[in-house]
Amino acid sequence: MTAPLYADFPYRFGADGLTARTTRADHVRDLLEQLLFTRPGERLTRPQLGVGLGDLLFGPLNEEVAATAQMLVELAIQQHLSREISEARVAVRIDGSALLIDIAYRIVATGEAGETTLRAEGTA
Repeated sequence: MTAPLYADFPYRFGADGLTARTTRADHVRDLLEQLLFTRPGERLTRPQLGVGLGDLLFGPLNEEVAATAQMLVELAIQQHLSREISEARVAVRIDGSALLIDIAYRIVATGEAGETTLRAEGTA
């Protein structure tokens, strides 16, 4: 039995001229990226979807901003991705004018562990 494939993000065409496909593990990482960088209200059919990390990055980064980002990410994962991800652990750290968001999780459907680090660039 072949593992199901998912449309890759960002959307593009594969070498065969069809929609590029990816694995479930990569699809879950793509979902995390979309969730963190989508602004609430940006998706018309799902206005509550998104963390909108970019909105936190218009001033100097400090521990309060990092703590707020961590809380928002944890809540958004629980609210929007609980069917895909369990046991999510989030850590946010400051790297110059960027936030680095480390996320470790377990994929519900397969039990496979996954982790990713996403970078949100600031303007400070």
